[in-house]
Parts: sequence; C-alpha cells; structure tokens
Amino acid sequence: MRLIWPGFLWCFIVILLLPLAYLWLLRRRRQAAIRFSSLTIIRASMSRWGVWRRHVPPALLWLGLVFAVVGLTRPTAQVTLPADYMTLVLAVDVSRSMLAEDVEPNRIQAAQRAVKDFLQELPNNMRAGIVSFAGTAQLVQQVTDDREALIEAVDRFKLQRGTATGSGLLLALSTLLPDSGVNLQAAIYGDDFGRWGGGRTPVPLVAPQPPTTTKSPVAPGSYENGAIILLSDGRRTHGPDPFAAAKQAAERGVRVYTVAFGTVNGFIPGWDGSNFYTQVDERALQGIAKITEGEFFRAENSKDLAKIYSHLSSKFSLERKETEITALFGVISLILVLLALGLSLFWFRRAA
Repeated sequence: MRLIWPGFLWCFIVILLLPLAYLWLLRRRRQAAIRFSSLTIIRASMSRWGVWRRHVPPALLWLGLVFAVVGLTRPTAQVTLPADYMTLVLAVDVSRSMLAEDVEPNRIQAAQRAVKDFLQELPNNMRAGIVSFAGTAQLVQQVTDDREALIEAVDRFKLQRGTATGSGLLLALSTLLPDSGVNLQAAIYGDDFGRWGGGRTPVPLVAPQPPTTTKSPVAPGSYENGAIILLSDGRRTHGPDPFAAAKQAAERGVRVYTVAFGTVNGFIPGWDGSNFYTQVDERALQGIAKITEGEFFRAENSKDLAKIYSHLSSKFSLERKETEITALFGVISLILVLLALGLSLFWFRRAA
C-alpha cells in the first residue's frame, strides 16, 4: 500500500493520546464520590458485561478515527478490476509441422478449434487480431471486435513450409502497436531489401504506415492495454531471431504469452511408411516469455490447449491497477462512528 499524502500521519500522535486521556478520566471518576438514582444501575455495573459494555462505544469511536486518519493520507493499493479495454493479437504457427498427428486429429485442427473457442469466450470489451506465420508472416485479420470475422479468419489458415517465429512476433507487435515504429521490412529482410531486384519496390507485409518517431524504451510488461499470444510447435528455420523480436516487444512494454503445442514424439505421416518427426522448441518459447515478462505454457493435447486458452481468457478480462482506496477507509470510519453512537444510545438511554 502506498500513501499519496503521508504528511497526515502526524495525526496519529493525537489518536494515540486519546486512549491515555480516556484512562485518565476513568481513574479520576473512580476517585470521585458517585450517587446512584437507581439500584438497577448498580447491578448492571457489578456484572462483568456491564463493566466492559461501557468501553465498547469509545473503542469503536477510536477505531473510526484511526480509519479516518488513514483515509486522509489517501492510500492506494493494487486492486484487481475488470479490464476497461484490451487488445489481443494471436500469432499462430501454420508451418507444415502442424500436420503432426500426435494431437488428434492433428495439431492444426486442434489448434483452430481451441483458438475459436477462446475467441468466443472473450468479454465484449476486448478486441483481437490474428497473425499466422510459417516461412514468413501474414496478417490474417486486422484488430476487430467482430467475433464472426475472427472465427472465419481462423478457418482460412493455410499451411506452408518453414517456421519464422521472429517474423510472426514482429508482425503481431506491429499489429498491436501500429505507431510504435517497428520496421518490419528491415527486421525481416534486412536494410537492403528495398534495393533488391533492380530497385523495384517490394510488396509490404502490411499497409504502409506514416513515419513514426522512435520512442524511448519502457519497462517490460508495463503496457496494460494489450498483449500477444504466440502459439508454435516447431523450431525457427527462417526469418529474424525471435529473441531479438521479443526484445523489441519488451522495450514497448508488451507481454508475450507463449504456448508450446505438441509432444516430443510428434510426426507427419509420409509415403511408403516413412514419417517426418517434429519437436517443439520449448527453450525459445520460454525465452520469449521471460524477456517480455509474459508466461510460458505447454500443451500436449487439445484438452491442455483448451485449458490454457480458458485460463488466458479469464486472465485478460481482469487486470491489476494502482487504485486509490480512500473511500473504503472513509466508509469503514463512518460505520464505526455510527455504530459507536447507536450502541451508546441503545445501552445507556435509561441512565439519561
């Protein structure tokens, strides 16, 4: 808990002196002669409960003042609240290794089914975009809140050769933060890409964006309005280094949640009884999540993948924020003061 106005803590000196003043008054009253107008009052004072009951309202009043002073300091705390607005970009591996049948019916179909269920369960205040990557990366669906468009985009996945994990991550980052200054062409093809082919203008991966100024790096994981979910089942064979791409995401505060999909014994059935074995590169996916302050998940079947996406759906629908809780202390203080006054009037009204 953090205090915005800690200077008001000096009021606790007065608050701590009040119990001492109360004890001094009680001692003084014992020394004075007391006349009772009714024997009922004497009997009540002789019982243990009657003795302690007279101290309950002052104690409640004192606690109310304590909470009021804490409220004056304007305390803040990390509170979990529903996310006001968030954007997610899913980067899905569509390399041919996704044909492996270690996950029924195969990896790609199981992944498509889990992704579609995940999109349908997202709350209404969340938008999503979809990127696919194999030998290179492509934007399958721009960020939108249209669930039907997102589901149709997942059904349009086409398997290709190669695995360019870094390309997929960079395109997802550019889709999430189009004004963040991510130079996709230079990162994926190099600075000389524009001079290839006799100076012909290359075909851009996404629509051209206006020039942006380079922004200073921020703390990893500090971006609270969106995140990237990257699902892959293979080892990078093409494109830029995924760790360098993860560093760019971390410098912009974007968390990347990675999902390793498949088993170590995954294979693609071939001809004449020959099989092509595929293995998940967990080390790279763990590194990407660690660099960006995200999380790494492992899924070896469709049920595991469904559980992961269900967990992520609930995670992104809530977020932790530094929230001022002065009102909470004010309400508690008011309740204690009113309770002290009410009990005092109820218990001691006859004595009046």
